[in-house]
Amino acid sequence: MSLYSRDGSSAKIGAPSVDPLQDTIYDFPRDVVGFGRKSHNPQWPNGAKIAVSFVINYEEGSERSVTNGDAQSENRLWEQADNKPALNGERSLNPESDYDYGSRVGVWRLLNCFEKYGMPVTAYAIGQAFEKNLEVANAFGKNGHEVASHGYRWVNYVGMGIELEKEYIERQLESLKKTTGKYPVGWYYGAISAHSKALIHEIYEKKGIPLLYESDTYSDDLPYWADVPAEKELKNPKGMLMIPYSYDCNDVKFHAASGFSTASGFEEYLKTAFDVLYAEGQEGMPKMMTIGLHCRISGKPGRFAAVENFVKYISSKPNVWVTTRKDIATHYHEKFPYRKGHLV
Repeated sequence: MSLYSRDGSSAKIGAPSVDPLQDTIYDFPRDVVGFGRKSHNPQWPNGAKIAVSFVINYEEGSERSVTNGDAQSENRLWEQADNKPALNGERSLNPESDYDYGSRVGVWRLLNCFEKYGMPVTAYAIGQAFEKNLEVANAFGKNGHEVASHGYRWVNYVGMGIELEKEYIERQLESLKKTTGKYPVGWYYGAISAHSKALIHEIYEKKGIPLLYESDTYSDDLPYWADVPAEKELKNPKGMLMIPYSYDCNDVKFHAASGFSTASGFEEYLKTAFDVLYAEGQEGMPKMMTIGLHCRISGKPGRFAAVENFVKYISSKPNVWVTTRKDIATHYHEKFPYRKGHLV
């Protein structure tokens, strides 16, 4: 039986999956049930009622540009992205300089704030961007911060060939090892391909590098384990810990038509989300909250005020664990080691 979906195409009822990757090593099954109504108690350290993860996306200098060998120059996620098409075969100077604000000014404003309040953050670091600003790479390696992988280039990996994507993954690992002295133990793409999770797992295993977590998921308020299809026949599979990221508590919505238009709106949303999750923790079911930030967005003075006000707000609350995603992953590996077929 067929219906018509909203875009006019045929939508079927009761039809089998037509996913070409079904039952392959790339087929990470979808789970619409999760932990269920009773949720799951993560038993955060020291009785914390909530774990808060601040993520600073560091992408500036790695966006699409003819100077990076690309056919087009970037037109996404900057102050006038809605009405400025991407330029073909030439530099797009206005977006370019807006990105530069993030690496020249915004990143320091954000880092200074978090370090002032003693809060460690996770950097979603693009390898090429770190290569172009070693002072930033060095700063994220100090004061308890974590450097996680955001890919070697800030580009769309959807549809990329498998071998090329492998090259990007290996290049990213060696790049961050060179600029930070360490391989990243966590990974987040954003523009993920259907092959990405399996390829990340494959490369880490080949190199013997520990992959503590992957964050290309938005499906929960808590970390959970996923079975890795490539480990199906292994006697001692390791699984993949998924630590959900967030697009709702994220400053990218300043550049979305349905998103935030004022800093006060962003601040109110963050505080409200925190209050709900904090209350659930006080009732016996602690959660985690992720706040996604970008240097060229929240690093701007008018928006930065919302970030700092929120930081002050949660600083006044007891039993709040502000931590890195690496430390959240370490907690789960120790407290809830992987069991095949189980979320925890």
